[in-house]
Amino acid sequence: MGQRVVAFLDLVRQLAGRTEPATVDTRNAVPTGAGLASSASGFAALALAAAAAYGLDLDPTALSRLARRGSVSAARSIFGDFAICHAGGGTGAEADLASYAEPVPVPDFDPALVIAVVNAGPKAVSSRGGMRRTVETSPLYAAWATSSKADLTEMRAALARSDLDAVGEIAERNALGMHATMLAARPAVRYMSPPTVAVLDAVLRLRADGVPAYATMDAGPNVKVLCHPADAERVAATLGAAAPGSSVVTARRGPAARLWTEAER
Repeated sequence: MGQRVVAFLDLVRQLAGRTEPATVDTRNAVPTGAGLASSASGFAALALAAAAAYGLDLDPTALSRLARRGSVSAARSIFGDFAICHAGGGTGAEADLASYAEPVPVPDFDPALVIAVVNAGPKAVSSRGGMRRTVETSPLYAAWATSSKADLTEMRAALARSDLDAVGEIAERNALGMHATMLAARPAVRYMSPPTVAVLDAVLRLRADGVPAYATMDAGPNVKVLCHPADAERVAATLGAAAPGSSVVTARRGPAARLWTEAER
């Protein structure tokens, strides 16, 4: 991670025409490298802070393009609430122009996200390394990438009508499809562990009992569950019981990246 930060700051200095060194003091509210979007939040924060420190006057779209150079997911984290990231294409400056995120206005949809942290340790295979291997070797990758385009179209429609069940179904099938695609890589990229499967089974039981709850996962063993805020306490208790020793955190829609002043810290 340190090398990525140095390379990112070199890019910012190049864009700004500056050469001054920088000290980076960074902290995560979630475990680092565990599939909980630590690089997304970290590089979004670094993009905002570094641009300000080196005098780059960037609007949110330009900041999103910059953050992508540290972590593709960071492009989304510049914005609050819901956002879509355009994959773009090409290399170098062409890729920078084509690949960025933008907010998706969803004014009346505010679900809870209950997170079961079954393993807070760093992954043996990084998200970047695991996806690279999957793209290059998994025979399922092309099909999953194609189906993801359809999932995205359906997801935007589901968000527009504030349909938790549809949003949850799409998120769950896409995430499980991603993990299946990684398992088919050669050699396999396996992030799921027995506690992961126990939590996924608990989500199925919740739905069987009439609780709208849907699992989603990044490239890691930890499980996030979408549900109505009124059901969050029950969902959290169920996930904790399914994977003893795990920690369970409930989150809601988050704010955009923000630059704090010394007085506000």
